[in-house]
Amino acid sequence: MPSLDDPPTLSPVVAGLWRLHEWGLDTPALGRWIEQVLALGITSFDHADIYGGYTVEAAFGDALAAAPGLRDRLQIVTKCGIKLVSPQRPAHAIKSYDSSRAHVTASVEASLRALRTDRIDLLLIHRPDLLQDPAELADTFERLRAAGKVLAFGVSNHAPHELAMLHRRCALLTNQIEFSPLQMKALADGTLAQCVDLGLRPMVWSPLGGGRLFGGSDEQARRVREALQSLGAQHGASVATMAYAWILRHPARPLPITGSGRIEALREAVAALAIRLSAEDWYRVWQASIGHEVA
Repeated sequence: MPSLDDPPTLSPVVAGLWRLHEWGLDTPALGRWIEQVLALGITSFDHADIYGGYTVEAAFGDALAAAPGLRDRLQIVTKCGIKLVSPQRPAHAIKSYDSSRAHVTASVEASLRALRTDRIDLLLIHRPDLLQDPAELADTFERLRAAGKVLAFGVSNHAPHELAMLHRRCALLTNQIEFSPLQMKALADGTLAQCVDLGLRPMVWSPLGGGRLFGGSDEQARRVREALQSLGAQHGASVATMAYAWILRHPARPLPITGSGRIEALREAVAALAIRLSAEDWYRVWQASIGHEVA
Protein backbone atom coordinates (compact mmCIF):
# COMPACT_ATOMS: atom_id res chain seq x y z
CA MET A 1 0.00 0.00 0.00
CA PRO A 2 1.44 3.42 -0.89
CA SER A 3 2.10 5.85 1.95
CA LEU A 4 2.20 9.60 2.34
CA ASP A 5 5.26 11.29 3.84
CA ASP A 6 4.15 13.94 6.36
CA PRO A 7 0.77 14.70 4.76
CA PRO A 8 -0.80 18.04 5.68
CA THR A 9 -3.17 17.98 8.63
CA LEU A 10 -6.45 19.70 7.87
CA SER A 11 -8.54 21.40 10.51
CA PRO A 12 -11.60 19.41 11.69
CA VAL A 13 -13.86 21.97 10.00
CA VAL A 14 -12.91 23.38 6.60
CA ALA A 15 -13.93 26.78 5.25
CA GLY A 16 -15.45 26.49 1.78
CA LEU A 17 -14.90 29.27 -0.77
CA TRP A 18 -17.30 28.13 -3.51
CA ARG A 19 -19.47 31.26 -3.19
CA LEU A 20 -16.75 33.74 -2.21
CA HIS A 21 -17.45 35.80 -5.35
CA GLU A 22 -21.01 36.39 -4.06
CA TRP A 23 -19.98 37.69 -0.62
CA GLY A 24 -18.99 41.17 -1.78
CA LEU A 25 -15.69 41.28 0.12
CA ASP A 26 -12.86 43.47 -1.11
CA THR A 27 -9.26 42.48 -0.39
CA PRO A 28 -8.98 44.10 3.07
CA ALA A 29 -12.37 42.69 4.13
CA LEU A 30 -11.44 39.23 2.90
CA GLY A 31 -8.20 39.43 4.88
CA ARG A 32 -10.16 40.28 8.03
CA TRP A 33 -12.56 37.41 7.32
CA ILE A 34 -9.67 34.95 7.00
CA GLU A 35 -8.30 36.16 10.34
CA GLN A 36 -11.70 35.63 11.99
CA VAL A 37 -11.91 32.13 10.54
CA LEU A 38 -8.44 31.27 11.82
CA ALA A 39 -9.41 32.55 15.27
CA LEU A 40 -12.14 29.87 15.33
CA GLY A 41 -9.52 27.16 14.79
CA ILE A 42 -10.45 26.67 11.13
CA THR A 43 -7.15 26.66 9.27
CA SER A 44 -8.07 24.85 6.05
CA PHE A 45 -9.66 26.60 3.06
CA ASP A 46 -11.32 24.71 0.22
CA HIS A 47 -11.05 26.05 -3.35
CA ALA A 48 -11.42 24.84 -6.92
CA ASP A 49 -9.98 26.47 -10.00
CA ILE A 50 -13.49 26.87 -11.48
CA TYR A 51 -15.07 28.63 -8.48
CA GLY A 52 -16.49 32.01 -9.38
CA GLY A 53 -15.81 31.36 -13.05
CA TYR A 54 -12.09 30.97 -12.37
CA THR A 55 -11.93 34.09 -10.13
CA VAL A 56 -12.09 32.95 -6.50
CA GLU A 57 -8.52 31.68 -6.20
CA ALA A 58 -7.17 35.05 -7.40
CA ALA A 59 -9.31 36.97 -4.90
CA PHE A 60 -8.02 34.78 -2.08
CA GLY A 61 -4.48 35.14 -3.39
CA ASP A 62 -4.77 38.93 -3.31
CA ALA A 63 -5.72 38.73 0.37
CA LEU A 64 -2.74 36.49 1.12
CA ALA A 65 -0.37 38.82 -0.75
CA ALA A 66 -1.67 41.78 1.25
CA ALA A 67 -0.85 40.10 4.58
CA PRO A 68 2.67 38.63 4.62
CA GLY A 69 2.89 35.60 6.89
CA LEU A 70 -0.78 34.71 6.54
CA ARG A 71 -0.12 31.90 4.06
CA ASP A 72 1.98 29.94 6.55
CA ARG A 73 -0.90 29.87 9.04
CA LEU A 74 -3.34 27.99 6.82
CA GLN A 75 -3.74 25.07 4.44
CA ILE A 76 -4.97 25.51 0.87
CA VAL A 77 -7.05 22.78 -0.74
CA THR A 78 -7.94 23.20 -4.39
CA LYS A 79 -9.37 21.09 -7.17
CA CYS A 80 -8.90 20.74 -10.91
CA GLY A 81 -10.12 18.52 -13.72
CA ILE A 82 -13.35 20.26 -14.74
CA LYS A 83 -13.04 22.37 -17.87
CA LEU A 84 -15.72 25.04 -18.12
CA VAL A 85 -16.49 27.16 -21.15
CA SER A 86 -15.50 30.57 -19.84
CA PRO A 87 -14.01 33.89 -20.98
CA GLN A 88 -11.26 33.09 -18.48
CA ARG A 89 -10.43 29.91 -20.40
CA PRO A 90 -10.99 30.70 -24.11
CA ALA A 91 -9.34 27.44 -25.20
CA HIS A 92 -12.17 25.39 -23.64
CA ALA A 93 -14.65 24.55 -26.40
CA ILE A 94 -16.99 22.30 -24.38
CA LYS A 95 -17.57 21.47 -20.74
CA SER A 96 -15.59 18.31 -20.07
CA TYR A 97 -13.39 16.51 -17.56
CA ASP A 98 -9.64 16.27 -18.03
CA SER A 99 -7.14 14.47 -15.79
CA SER A 100 -4.35 14.34 -18.37
CA ARG A 101 -0.81 15.22 -17.36
CA ALA A 102 -0.90 18.38 -19.45
CA HIS A 103 -4.14 19.68 -17.98
CA VAL A 104 -3.40 18.83 -14.35
CA THR A 105 0.07 20.36 -14.56
CA ALA A 106 -1.20 23.51 -16.27
CA SER A 107 -4.02 23.79 -13.72
CA VAL A 108 -1.61 23.58 -10.81
CA GLU A 109 0.59 26.28 -12.31
CA ALA A 110 -2.46 28.51 -12.84
CA SER A 111 -3.67 27.94 -9.28
CA LEU A 112 -0.25 28.71 -7.83
CA ARG A 113 -0.18 32.01 -9.73
CA ALA A 114 -3.72 32.93 -8.75
CA LEU A 115 -3.26 32.03 -5.08
CA ARG A 116 0.09 33.86 -4.89
CA THR A 117 1.73 30.85 -3.26
CA ASP A 118 4.55 28.43 -3.95
CA ARG A 119 2.66 25.28 -2.96
CA ILE A 120 -0.78 23.72 -2.71
CA ASP A 121 -1.30 21.69 0.45
CA LEU A 122 -3.86 19.33 -1.07
CA LEU A 123 -4.91 18.92 -4.71
CA LEU A 124 -8.06 17.02 -5.63
CA ILE A 125 -9.32 15.73 -8.96
CA HIS A 126 -12.72 17.40 -9.01
CA ARG A 127 -14.78 14.78 -10.89
CA PRO A 128 -14.08 11.32 -12.29
CA ASP A 129 -12.64 11.56 -15.79
CA LEU A 130 -13.95 8.76 -18.00
CA LEU A 131 -10.70 8.92 -19.98
CA GLN A 132 -8.42 8.91 -16.95
CA ASP A 133 -5.13 7.06 -17.25
CA PRO A 134 -4.45 6.24 -13.57
CA ALA A 135 -0.79 5.40 -14.12
CA GLU A 136 -0.14 8.69 -15.90
CA LEU A 137 -2.09 10.65 -13.28
CA ALA A 138 -0.21 8.98 -10.42
CA ASP A 139 3.08 9.81 -12.11
CA THR A 140 1.92 13.41 -12.59
CA PHE A 141 1.13 13.60 -8.89
CA GLU A 142 4.58 12.31 -7.99
CA ARG A 143 6.26 14.85 -10.26
CA LEU A 144 4.29 17.70 -8.69
CA ARG A 145 5.12 16.42 -5.22
CA ALA A 146 8.82 16.06 -6.05
CA ALA A 147 8.84 19.64 -7.33
CA GLY A 148 7.32 20.82 -4.04
CA LYS A 149 4.32 22.31 -5.81
CA VAL A 150 1.71 20.01 -4.24
CA LEU A 151 2.13 18.31 -0.86
CA ALA A 152 -0.71 15.75 -1.01
CA PHE A 153 -3.42 14.49 -3.33
CA GLY A 154 -6.97 13.24 -3.25
CA VAL A 155 -10.15 13.02 -5.27
CA SER A 156 -13.62 14.52 -5.16
CA ASN A 157 -16.97 12.93 -5.98
CA HIS A 158 -15.36 9.59 -6.82
CA ALA A 159 -17.08 6.23 -6.35
CA PRO A 160 -15.24 3.57 -4.34
CA HIS A 161 -13.96 1.71 -7.40
CA GLU A 162 -12.73 4.96 -8.96
CA LEU A 163 -10.82 5.95 -5.84
CA ALA A 164 -9.37 2.44 -5.43
CA MET A 165 -8.01 2.40 -8.98
CA LEU A 166 -5.96 5.54 -8.35
CA HIS A 167 -5.12 4.86 -4.69
CA ARG A 168 -3.36 1.62 -5.67
CA ARG A 169 -0.91 3.72 -7.67
CA CYS A 170 -0.58 6.85 -5.54
CA ALA A 171 -1.57 7.31 -1.90
CA LEU A 172 -4.58 9.61 -1.62
CA LEU A 173 -5.47 11.69 1.40
CA THR A 174 -9.22 12.08 0.99
CA ASN A 175 -12.36 11.82 -1.09
CA GLN A 176 -14.45 14.99 -1.02
CA ILE A 177 -18.09 13.89 -1.13
CA GLU A 178 -21.62 15.12 -0.61
CA PHE A 179 -23.02 13.94 2.72
CA SER A 180 -25.69 15.32 5.02
CA PRO A 181 -28.77 14.18 6.94
CA LEU A 182 -30.64 14.83 3.68
CA GLN A 183 -28.16 13.12 1.33
CA MET A 184 -26.91 9.76 2.54
CA LYS A 185 -25.87 8.04 -0.67
CA ALA A 186 -22.30 7.78 0.65
CA LEU A 187 -23.58 5.49 3.42
CA ALA A 188 -25.35 3.19 1.00
CA ASP A 189 -22.82 2.91 -1.84
CA GLY A 190 -19.76 2.02 0.23
CA THR A 191 -17.99 5.38 -0.06
CA LEU A 192 -17.80 6.03 3.67
CA ALA A 193 -17.08 2.38 4.45
CA GLN A 194 -14.11 2.56 2.08
CA CYS A 195 -12.82 5.66 3.86
CA VAL A 196 -12.95 3.80 7.18
CA ASP A 197 -11.22 0.79 5.65
CA LEU A 198 -8.41 2.84 4.09
CA GLY A 199 -8.07 5.34 6.93
CA LEU A 200 -8.99 8.28 4.70
CA ARG A 201 -10.88 11.16 6.28
CA PRO A 202 -13.54 12.27 3.79
CA MET A 203 -14.18 15.95 3.20
CA VAL A 204 -17.91 16.68 3.13
CA TRP A 205 -19.53 19.28 0.91
CA SER A 206 -23.08 20.58 1.31
CA PRO A 207 -23.33 19.32 4.92
CA LEU A 208 -26.51 21.35 5.44
CA GLY A 209 -28.17 20.17 2.25
CA GLY A 210 -27.55 23.43 0.41
CA GLY A 211 -29.86 25.23 2.85
CA ARG A 212 -32.74 22.80 2.30
CA LEU A 213 -32.31 21.67 5.88
CA PHE A 214 -33.72 25.03 7.02
CA GLY A 215 -36.08 26.11 4.27
CA GLY A 216 -37.12 22.86 2.59
CA SER A 217 -40.88 22.26 2.65
CA ASP A 218 -40.72 18.65 1.49
CA GLU A 219 -41.58 15.87 3.93
CA GLN A 220 -38.01 14.59 4.30
CA ALA A 221 -36.68 18.05 5.16
CA ARG A 222 -39.47 18.60 7.70
CA ARG A 223 -38.84 15.25 9.39
CA VAL A 224 -35.09 15.79 9.62
CA ARG A 225 -35.47 19.38 10.80
CA GLU A 226 -37.81 18.27 13.60
CA ALA A 227 -35.42 15.50 14.67
CA LEU A 228 -32.48 17.91 14.77
CA GLN A 229 -34.51 20.52 16.62
CA SER A 230 -35.37 17.94 19.27
CA LEU A 231 -31.73 16.95 19.69
CA GLY A 232 -30.71 20.60 19.67
CA ALA A 233 -33.03 21.28 22.59
CA GLN A 234 -31.22 18.57 24.57
CA HIS A 235 -27.76 19.92 23.74
CA GLY A 236 -28.55 23.63 23.69
CA ALA A 237 -27.48 23.84 20.06
CA SER A 238 -28.88 24.97 16.72
CA VAL A 239 -30.21 22.78 13.94
CA ALA A 240 -27.05 23.51 11.94
CA THR A 241 -24.78 22.49 14.81
CA MET A 242 -26.69 19.25 15.28
CA ALA A 243 -26.45 18.46 11.56
CA TYR A 244 -22.69 18.89 11.76
CA ALA A 245 -22.60 16.75 14.91
CA TRP A 246 -24.50 14.02 13.07
CA ILE A 247 -21.92 14.03 10.26
CA LEU A 248 -18.99 14.07 12.69
CA ARG A 249 -20.37 11.02 14.53
CA HIS A 250 -19.43 8.71 11.63
CA PRO A 251 -16.28 6.63 12.26
CA ALA A 252 -14.74 7.84 8.99
CA ARG A 253 -14.13 11.10 10.93
CA PRO A 254 -15.46 13.40 8.20
CA LEU A 255 -14.19 16.94 7.70
CA PRO A 256 -17.27 19.10 6.97
CA ILE A 257 -16.86 22.06 4.62
CA THR A 258 -18.81 25.18 5.48
CA GLY A 259 -20.35 27.17 2.67
CA SER A 260 -21.08 30.52 4.26
CA GLY A 261 -19.27 33.81 4.64
CA ARG A 262 -21.07 34.48 7.93
CA ILE A 263 -18.75 33.96 10.88
CA GLU A 264 -21.70 32.89 13.02
CA ALA A 265 -22.40 30.05 10.58
CA LEU A 266 -18.81 28.87 10.92
CA ARG A 267 -19.09 29.17 14.69
CA GLU A 268 -22.10 26.83 14.58
CA ALA A 269 -20.01 24.28 12.72
CA VAL A 270 -17.15 24.48 15.22
CA ALA A 271 -19.60 24.08 18.12
CA ALA A 272 -20.43 20.59 16.83
CA LEU A 273 -16.91 19.42 17.69
CA ALA A 274 -17.91 19.42 21.37
CA ILE A 275 -20.97 17.21 20.79
CA ARG A 276 -20.92 13.44 20.41
CA LEU A 277 -24.28 11.92 19.59
CA SER A 278 -25.26 8.57 20.98
CA ALA A 279 -25.77 5.80 18.45
CA GLU A 280 -29.52 5.89 19.08
CA ASP A 281 -29.68 9.63 18.45
CA TRP A 282 -27.66 9.22 15.26
CA TYR A 283 -30.10 6.55 14.05
CA ARG A 284 -33.02 8.77 15.07
CA VAL A 285 -31.87 11.31 12.48
CA TRP A 286 -31.18 8.55 9.95
CA GLN A 287 -34.71 7.24 10.42
CA ALA A 288 -36.18 10.72 10.00
CA SER A 289 -34.34 11.08 6.70
CA ILE A 290 -35.15 7.67 5.29
CA GLY A 291 -38.72 7.66 6.55
CA HIS A 292 -38.64 4.21 8.14
CA GLU A 293 -36.79 2.34 10.86
CA VAL A 294 -33.82 0.09 10.15
CA ALA A 295 -34.75 -3.30 8.73
